[in-house]
Amino acid sequence: MKVIVAGAGLGGLCLAGALRRAGIEVAVHERDPALNTRRQGYRLHLGETGIQALTAVLPPDRWEEFLATAHVPRPRFVRLDPALKVLDVVEMGQHGRHLAVDRETLRRALLAEVEDAVTFGRRLTAFDARPDGVTALFADGSAATGDVLVGADGVNSAVRRQYLPHARVVATGLVQLYGKIPHGLADDMGNVFTAISGSGHRVVGVAPTRDYTTFSFSARAEDLPAGLDELSQEQLRAMVLAMTPGWHPRVHEMIARWTEVFPLELRTSVPVPAWPTTRVTLLGDAAHAMSPAAGAGAGIALRDATALAAALARGGDPLDALRAYEGEMVEYGFAAVRDSAANGARFLGQDPLPALLGPAHSPGGRRGMSAR
Repeated sequence: MKVIVAGAGLGGLCLAGALRRAGIEVAVHERDPALNTRRQGYRLHLGETGIQALTAVLPPDRWEEFLATAHVPRPRFVRLDPALKVLDVVEMGQHGRHLAVDRETLRRALLAEVEDAVTFGRRLTAFDARPDGVTALFADGSAATGDVLVGADGVNSAVRRQYLPHARVVATGLVQLYGKIPHGLADDMGNVFTAISGSGHRVVGVAPTRDYTTFSFSARAEDLPAGLDELSQEQLRAMVLAMTPGWHPRVHEMIARWTEVFPLELRTSVPVPAWPTTRVTLLGDAAHAMSPAAGAGAGIALRDATALAAALARGGDPLDALRAYEGEMVEYGFAAVRDSAANGARFLGQDPLPALLGPAHSPGGRRGMSAR
């Protein structure tokens, strides 16, 4: 069996490693020219689900090497008001282990196990699925044929657009500015996540890693100016200072020392019913993108990867394996989407999820299927 993977994000690389450990041939094609081409964020939260997936894929020495770069936060979510008085504390210790990790460090650890199977700078534009196999077509005119195609190509997935054109990814109504601050500014905020909530759905987020602390500011999109990508770091800091009048001086000191800031529109998938199984499937954000309000996206993508690899490793008809995987993934993946949306609405001012779609459409398996 040969598996073609579109996308070398966390899920795609984890899948490749798991398939290789199972003795299954795999080839990964990534549209970006290098691992660190795009700014996608810095810190990731991994709970028990993600940790279990990584320990199943990374060899013990690689896992220990990676673990040495991780931070173990206090297992709780804390919400403060602008004067830094405690509003809520949610203890998370009962849910198992928690790690705060650097996204690029994790990707490099996963890549090291499968680097010879990954091609960068190859963007999938379409695919042609047949009963006996599937061919992936790329922007450079090349093609790759295998038994299974996995769309692990993120929230803007080209595989999903062709395969499930009815599946929507929508704006949450929120924009987040994301960057870093020095550790010392938030020594007493070493939780899984600390949110500082003000009026008008303006929220500061603080979360540490081993080497730095992430600092974010989110607000309703309509309260922010257009062209955030064109603003300088100084202009972004000045804008957020002006939007947080009267907030605690410590928060303003954090904003003043905020670096590597970039804007990100927060989006979410809209859950859809299970679809008829073919030789094409999805994982991670390509299947169930979610807002960051539950800190679950990375762990769910890693779970997808190990679950799909385990199903394929059992042998037999690949369609049976994909059907079993999709049956589970649709349930737990969209449950996480709903939880993230509920948290986002409660704590951040996120729009409610749109109404669910009706019965599943037939997947678009042939090249030329309309995409959007």
